[in-house]
Amino acid sequence: MSKKIKLTGQEAFEKHYGELFDLRWEKLKQALEGQNVYAKIQWENQSEYFLDPASICAALTLPVSSAGKILDMCAAPGGKTLVLSACKKSDAVLYSNERSPERKARLVKVVTQTLPPEISSSVFTMCSDGALMCKKESESYDAILLDAPCSSERHVLADMKYLKEWTPSRIKTLSMEQWALISSAWRLLKENGFLLYATCALSPQENDMIIQRLAKKFPQAYIPSQQETDEVFSTNLSALEKILKLPFTQEETASYIQKIFFSADKTQFGRHILPDKASGCGPLYFSLIKKTS
Repeated sequence: MSKKIKLTGQEAFEKHYGELFDLRWEKLKQALEGQNVYAKIQWENQSEYFLDPASICAALTLPVSSAGKILDMCAAPGGKTLVLSACKKSDAVLYSNERSPERKARLVKVVTQTLPPEISSSVFTMCSDGALMCKKESESYDAILLDAPCSSERHVLADMKYLKEWTPSRIKTLSMEQWALISSAWRLLKENGFLLYATCALSPQENDMIIQRLAKKFPQAYIPSQQETDEVFSTNLSALEKILKLPFTQEETASYIQKIFFSADKTQFGRHILPDKASGCGPLYFSLIKKTS
């Protein structure tokens, strides 16, 4: 009996995502291979920072306006930390963490050069493995953003070296790492606190299925309604829009970010911004979870 040949590389990649997205895949792949879209964040007299509008939309979904202690668990290069910094209250403390010393150095540079001193003074960078943070403390944060390491298929498509090396087992390996991180984040979260989980992955194994597993293991996990997350997004966008810059007027810029946010596919536990529907932005999956009593 002959062994079943396991596909690898571009052929395996095409088969996996072709089956996942069916007739949509070719259009989605074309959008993924297209040029990235970037928005600019800039405070007066500070360095500018460019990031995908989809990343902005995700970070704007975390309720931080009343949080006292916030954690950006996998923060480098720092774009989402900047968004949270703009939306948090002035006396709130934001801890921006990155496990890689090299990436943490870049994060420090972004925080110090982009944020004005009156805001950067309440933003503290750390270098720690997020999956192990729960062994040192627990129930410490009112709000946590976990932008987890993921398959990042857009980057794979852009680099033939990575595409040739791709195998389906990559998704399984990363989902294990994501589970370790979200489990730690859950234990670090205070009662009635909020956790925002995000990835730039396409596969449900790295997105909805991680949240499904969390909800099954922890009965206190509550998924806010779309209306609730819409309200958080609108509140945070109002705080961010004065430093958010696109080649439009300020009012048009806010409308553009809203358009990207509401173009997202609705999933069982969150939203998925995909570039074929979001003017080239994304991909970005995000899900908001509240830790109830």
